[in-house]
Amino acid sequence: MSADDFPGWHGTTILAVRRGGKVVVAGDGQVSLGNTVIKGTARKVRRIEPGGAPVVVGFAGSTADAFTLLERLETKLEAQPGQLMRACVDLAKDWRTDKYLRNLEAMLIVTDGAQLFVITGAGDVLEPEHDVAAIGSGGNFAMAAARGLMETDLDAETIARKAMAIAADICVFTNGKLTVETLDG
Repeated sequence: MSADDFPGWHGTTILAVRRGGKVVVAGDGQVSLGNTVIKGTARKVRRIEPGGAPVVVGFAGSTADAFTLLERLETKLEAQPGQLMRACVDLAKDWRTDKYLRNLEAMLIVTDGAQLFVITGAGDVLEPEHDVAAIGSGGNFAMAAARGLMETDLDAETIARKAMAIAADICVFTNGKLTVETLDG
């Protein structure tokens, strides 16, 4: 069996919704290898507190790569407490230019409750429009659902949970076993 024949790891839907002074980050628990669910309760959303300030990070992609990036982000935030944008930009710059890091395959959603960013290995640090960000295999489904639900009077957590349920109904690589973290803005 060649590397091209080996079925890829799939799974992850991470969604962030900002509304009413809160940011909610929700992630599903499914990890799949090809057509097989390997784990249904993975925790892809983490709360970290570098320098005492809470930050929530959701990740999609290779788990080892995501944890490497999470550790790097923590180090940047410890060196620059309260400077989330600067830490994210520095991480993206390192990720794009470092010989080892540039091969990492993951994406991150990062928030401190006031700011919300998507960080990619292409060097992007994106502030989402419409107060909704999503990554992962079911990310587009969750984002579309959340953007539609933003037209209602629902709170951020309800929107995130409903949008993730819709994504889980559509994307075979997404399940309904959620990890949800909330930060006040």
